[in-house]
Amino acid sequence: MISNQLLLKTLENVSEILGQPMAVLDRDGTFLAESKSFSGDEEGEKYSKNAAALSQSPEDEKTSGGDRYVKVMDSEQVEFIIVSKGTSREAVQAAKVLAFQLTELLTAYRERFDRDNFIKNLLLDNLLLVDIYNRAKKLHVELEARRAVLVVEIGSEKTGDELDRIKSVAGQTQRDFVTCVDEENIIVVKELSGKTPEEEKLEIEKTAEVIIEAFSEKKDHMVRVAYGNAVDEIREVSRSYKEAAMALDVGKIFFSQNRIVAYSVLGIGRLIYQLPLPLCRMFIREIFGDKSPDDFDEETLSTINKFFENSLNVSETSRQLYIHRNTLVYRLDKLQRQTGLDLRVFEDAITFKIALMVVEYMKYMEDNNF
Repeated sequence: MISNQLLLKTLENVSEILGQPMAVLDRDGTFLAESKSFSGDEEGEKYSKNAAALSQSPEDEKTSGGDRYVKVMDSEQVEFIIVSKGTSREAVQAAKVLAFQLTELLTAYRERFDRDNFIKNLLLDNLLLVDIYNRAKKLHVELEARRAVLVVEIGSEKTGDELDRIKSVAGQTQRDFVTCVDEENIIVVKELSGKTPEEEKLEIEKTAEVIIEAFSEKKDHMVRVAYGNAVDEIREVSRSYKEAAMALDVGKIFFSQNRIVAYSVLGIGRLIYQLPLPLCRMFIREIFGDKSPDDFDEETLSTINKFFENSLNVSETSRQLYIHRNTLVYRLDKLQRQTGLDLRVFEDAITFKIALMVVEYMKYMEDNNF
């Protein structure tokens, strides 16, 4: 449906150019917009009655009460009735010009709605393969093009203008789509122009940064953008969407300080995210017994994290912690006595790292009542 603002603007422009007073009514005869020169207050009831009568008539246009009335159809249904004052040749032509403009607008809006509906169903896997190809061709959507899906989490209750704001910065061409499939997130399907994977990544990251910048005033909420891998065909877009949705969830657990998270960097985090909580608790009990990594003091935890950051390098870790090498060795020996795991041994280090991530995942799920 055309907005009242656009309807009035179109009516005013045509009326001013052609110098003809006109008004637009709905099929029930209710005034929707009128030009400044129309002034239908005095005979409003007459216009409403005649417009309602025409909408029920098989005629497309007629003269009644000394004025010209023209139907505007949308999918074989009466959408508007145009009233042009007088019955002169100019009055008749003006009504037809406005009817043509409104018909074109309705067509454009319907196509945009159909494209948006198509993308939503595509993302949610609600279409058969044959339907995907048929509808894509009908809506002039390229079947084969490099695309990636970005999921934008605003972080607060949406006010309604977020979709338009993201469209203005990230959906600047007919080849890009911006839509919503739920009440929380906004989806961007971005067609990529990069020639290499590195160029595509930079293009996606730049789009994500522009989106975040568009919401720079949101100081109390972190706007996050997650994106999936680029795909080659329209039928694969749903896979990129699922990857982006997972990246958003997993990113909040293991990359909580990152505003932009790519599915490709989730690593083992995406495997842990799919584990049932009872299995996680069993694993932690096997590693730590009655203890938990949460029981370690801050000094021990910072030592562990820094040791992992430096790829198990004792010398570099002790340098960055500003402690003697022997002090670090003492801390690692103490941790080995407590847990039975020697972080200097690769296999033990992997086990400990996974255990820390599992605990982090369990805390997130429990804190959010999952």
